[in-house]
Amino acid sequence: MINKTPYIIAEIGQAHEGSLGILYSYIDAIAQTGVDAVKFQMHIAEAESSEYEPFRVKFSLEDKTRFDYWKRMGFSLEQWAGIKTYCESLGLDFICSPFSNLAVDWLEKIGLEQYKIGSGEVNNFLILEKIAKTRKPVILSSGMSSYDELDETVAFLKERNVEFSILQCTTSYPTQPKSFGLNVIQELQKRYNVPIGFSDHSARIETCIAATVLGAEILEFHVVFDRQIFGPDSKSSLTISETKDLVIAVRNIKEALDNPIDKNSNENFTVLKQIFEKSLAINKTLSKGHIITFDDLEAKKPKGCGIDAAKFRDVVGKTLTFDKSQWDFLKEEDIQ
Repeated sequence: MINKTPYIIAEIGQAHEGSLGILYSYIDAIAQTGVDAVKFQMHIAEAESSEYEPFRVKFSLEDKTRFDYWKRMGFSLEQWAGIKTYCESLGLDFICSPFSNLAVDWLEKIGLEQYKIGSGEVNNFLILEKIAKTRKPVILSSGMSSYDELDETVAFLKERNVEFSILQCTTSYPTQPKSFGLNVIQELQKRYNVPIGFSDHSARIETCIAATVLGAEILEFHVVFDRQIFGPDSKSSLTISETKDLVIAVRNIKEALDNPIDKNSNENFTVLKQIFEKSLAINKTLSKGHIITFDDLEAKKPKGCGIDAAKFRDVVGKTLTFDKSQWDFLKEEDIQ
């Protein structure tokens, strides 16, 4: 599914607040940014959570439990099918992270083509077994995993012939520069020899630009209309406008990386060198027989109207054979 690098994924996540209208508005906006894919999270409350889940229980202001939050954030199977169809109609790949085996069943029913595994599911071998049986490619986020844990998951996927890639990710919202872990991109490349990407929560475009320079083949980040809007990921997301800027910057950087310059070859600058480089001239009126000093010389454009300015050492100490007016170019026949 990754048909270009870097493959750029904009994640809506929970920014829709359980509203189909808001979700579709995000899809429309993201389609104008130039990204390759839009990513969602499929939460089916009954299958993945319970009333005892302690994480962020009171943050939503309207849900008594985290279970209630997941229930409010969910959509029906038919609604998910419509979401996928709409994304594809706008030229966006549809990617989704399942958080239960039932979610995998639903995603198979609507024809998902590649799975994203969130950081908290990397060692959930039950769901990984379920996904492996689909024979679909997997993008694995490594935010909370040590190398020992990743090694185990990688071995699990390889044993089942699953095509996979890994994203360096820091599970911190928003991620601060000291925690970006950009060094891990190349460590993962060397360790696993699979496509490596970067999942960002910094809310800054330079992070993914730097990841691109370091060889990231996949970029993923959350998007939001405004970072002041309510939601668990708002402060760690890029805005739509920032996403557009990021896409342009990343595409330009990748083009530059794909076209290395040979600094030993400057044939392409022959014409420009003629325009911008300079020839030697006399900075004051001088008479025949004058012995030229460094202080008599100036360099003037263009090159080729006299002795090259770079050769001034060959001129100092030579004798003028003709009278020269101020600002005259100095030619070979003028000195001996």
